[in-house]
Amino acid sequence: MPPPDPSVVRIGGPWRHLDVHANGIRFHVVEAQRDADADDRSRPLTDRPLVILLHGFASFWWSWRHQLKGLSGARVVAVDLRGYGASDKPPRGYDGWTLAGDTAGLVRALGHNSATLVGHADGGLVCWATSVLHPRVVQAIAVVSSPHPAALRASTLRRRDQGRALLPWMLRYQVPMWPERALTRDNAAELEHLVRSRSSAKWQASEDFAETIGHLRRAIQIPSAAHSALEYQRWAVRSQMRADGRRFMQSMKRQIPVPVLHLRGDADPYVLADPVYRTQRYAPHGRYVSIDGAGHFGHEEAPEKVNDQLSRFLAQVYA
Repeated sequence: MPPPDPSVVRIGGPWRHLDVHANGIRFHVVEAQRDADADDRSRPLTDRPLVILLHGFASFWWSWRHQLKGLSGARVVAVDLRGYGASDKPPRGYDGWTLAGDTAGLVRALGHNSATLVGHADGGLVCWATSVLHPRVVQAIAVVSSPHPAALRASTLRRRDQGRALLPWMLRYQVPMWPERALTRDNAAELEHLVRSRSSAKWQASEDFAETIGHLRRAIQIPSAAHSALEYQRWAVRSQMRADGRRFMQSMKRQIPVPVLHLRGDADPYVLADPVYRTQRYAPHGRYVSIDGAGHFGHEEAPEKVNDQLSRFLAQVYA
């Protein structure tokens, strides 16, 4: 059976699909559309605040479907990150420096001077990096289960519980070729296992979960998507032993100059509470919210609660 075409991620809904060129590659972007927009069609899109949604490991823009539907008062777009979904999949560029450049370029390519960035897991790392390396284009950041990278590193190395939760996955992805095969064989059954191991039983029993897993399993089998996803993880580990990675981490060890919201499911078994606590060193005035009953995918497991928190945060940012 041939691998799926990138078009499988162009799923219909109250949004439109765009291709946007930034930082030398093409990104697949999904922009929310609502009936209310018809009352204000004369107002340019660039007059509205821009909110960019950045997904996590082995996912794609679909993880933000509830936020595309539920956030209002702004221009809301979800992106297939470099290497994912229908975006380009170049052989390199999966480092923090380049990913921050991708996001800064997207802000400008969409016709804006700045944006609020919202990210989950790896997408949250992109939020943190962009806010430090390209502060002029970042109005604020909100992250889901994505502590500051220096805080997560410290917690992983110093606390046995966080190390046990994170390191086995990170280290198994460092060998060549085998992780790609493991992630995609048997119709990407390994990916479903990964998501189930980090999410709540309530979400797993829902129709929303079943639909989402179907989309995820198809999307990760798009040619080069699994390899690209794993390159994020490989850089995160290997860079710790290289000069560029040390420079990146050193550059991140400063206070974040923009408003910060951190959301974490209180049942998240992958990102524990300690790295979130340590994040306060870098964002001392941020808001830290625990989402009851949610696991690692709070924006999908408890979308109403997350949308409420995001809406309040955006209202404060753009007051």
